[in-house]
Amino acid sequence: MKIGYSTWGMPTVPIDTAVSHIAKLGYDGLELTIIPRFTTELSTLDAAERKRIAALLKEHNLALPAIAAHSSLLETDPDRHAQNMWRLKGGVDLAVELAQGDELPAVNTTPGGKPEEWDMQKDFLAERVGELADYGASRGVTIAMEPHVGAIIDTPAKVLELLEIVNSPYLKVNFDISHFDIVGMTTEETVAALAPVSIHTHVKDQRGTAPNHEFLIPGEGPFDYVHYLKEMQAHGYDGFITAEVSFMVQGREDYDPLAAATLSYETLSRAFTEAGIERG
Repeated sequence: MKIGYSTWGMPTVPIDTAVSHIAKLGYDGLELTIIPRFTTELSTLDAAERKRIAALLKEHNLALPAIAAHSSLLETDPDRHAQNMWRLKGGVDLAVELAQGDELPAVNTTPGGKPEEWDMQKDFLAERVGELADYGASRGVTIAMEPHVGAIIDTPAKVLELLEIVNSPYLKVNFDISHFDIVGMTTEETVAALAPVSIHTHVKDQRGTAPNHEFLIPGEGPFDYVHYLKEMQAHGYDGFITAEVSFMVQGREDYDPLAAATLSYETLSRAFTEAGIERG
């Protein structure tokens, strides 16, 4: 396993600064965020900028395990849906252009919707996810669906059912354990269910029980990363453990995106050492 950092926690930080800071801390890779309001929003990435970002990653010896293109797949307005698919499929194209080495980045997304809509909307969702997975397959890029508290897919059982319906090797899971921890699911049960089908991960820290929960920077809360890492290793996961800082944290008046990346690295690197797990 390796340690990554998501630029989700750095919406206003120039990519040059982000890459340099992440590399100097010792991270093995980063997840690039391409949604609106970010300095790397997809529409701003012309051919020259894509080439420059690829060169930055290579210069700083950072892998690119994932691209965060989070866009709802349940939008019913045709124009909005077209825009969302443009971003998701554009993320697939970007993954091919920015790939560092032979392994292509996954394209991460959340599904949208609400938990109570699952039975009524799952086939509709599967049809749209299937279209996206087919596009990913045409370019050799895997789509990573992230179960998310409050979304239509909010449990391991639902995302496993989606994988079964779509039935594509180019659809896997972006496993963010925080969304299960805050509803009282144990590390053992969620890792056992999702590690075997996950291509990428997110970790935060968290406190409390949904809906009265608080997402935190890794190291600020009680989450047991050592136990989590041992469970992930035991269930065969060998990819990136990527720290993500939520919008909830970013709303703090004193939020410092570079300091958040630093604390996240210190927390995860220490956990790897304590777990006796070598990176790489």
